[in-house]
Amino acid sequence: MSDHKIEGKTILIAGGAKNLGGLIARDLAQHGAKAIAIHYNSTASEAAARETLAAIEAAGVKAVAFKTDLTTAGAMEQLFASVIAAVGRPDIAINTVGKVLKKPIIEISEAEYDEMAAVNAKSAFFFLKEAGRHLNDNGAIVTLVTSLLGAFTPFYAAYAGTKAPVEHFTRAAAKEFGDRGISVTAVGPGPMDTPFFYPAEGADAVAYHKTAAALSKFSKTGLTDIEDVVPFIRFLVSEGWWITGQTILINGGYTTK
Repeated sequence: MSDHKIEGKTILIAGGAKNLGGLIARDLAQHGAKAIAIHYNSTASEAAARETLAAIEAAGVKAVAFKTDLTTAGAMEQLFASVIAAVGRPDIAINTVGKVLKKPIIEISEAEYDEMAAVNAKSAFFFLKEAGRHLNDNGAIVTLVTSLLGAFTPFYAAYAGTKAPVEHFTRAAAKEFGDRGISVTAVGPGPMDTPFFYPAEGADAVAYHKTAAALSKFSKTGLTDIEDVVPFIRFLVSEGWWITGQTILINGGYTTK
């Protein structure tokens, strides 16, 4: 990304079919990307993936989609190989994949812990690994984490705890890939108004989160609106390339470090 622009760039978005990932894909298409590859996890997201592909193509941008579970190193290797075969080496790689669990520590099973670790930490690690191997020089990598990394709260040990390693992965990758001009950042939104948020929360918790940010009353929902996160992602993968190795909490004053 020697010119630090979106125009003409090839982009991979893991979890890019819907919600924040889908909006990022649409936004970067509108800002002149050459090609966008989106990943989605299961058949439940196929309809959303088709809609996102259509929106990208309507902007005059080449679009491809790949369905796979990214919780193994082999699957991540195959995703990048498939993207490169279809649209070429990416310049920008964005990982929005995540899974939330709100539950007391004493009630979390080993299977639940293993799944959270696989989705939130292991997949993020191997996404960074493959991006480091395959991104063009002067590129950018962004991983989505959570603003709970700046919170002192119960019940999110498995979620925030398995996102926390991504901060360390990001710092190491920024140092290791910096010689090639690749910036690496992590972005932690506050509780977002998406279907990802509500299933884990009771009515009382939703009401609290909708008033907890300093700017809550200026949000459409009181929560972090995905439309308010997207411009920061766009900035970090373009003109904001000089920011690297950082975890940035985008939450309207919900919490800070």
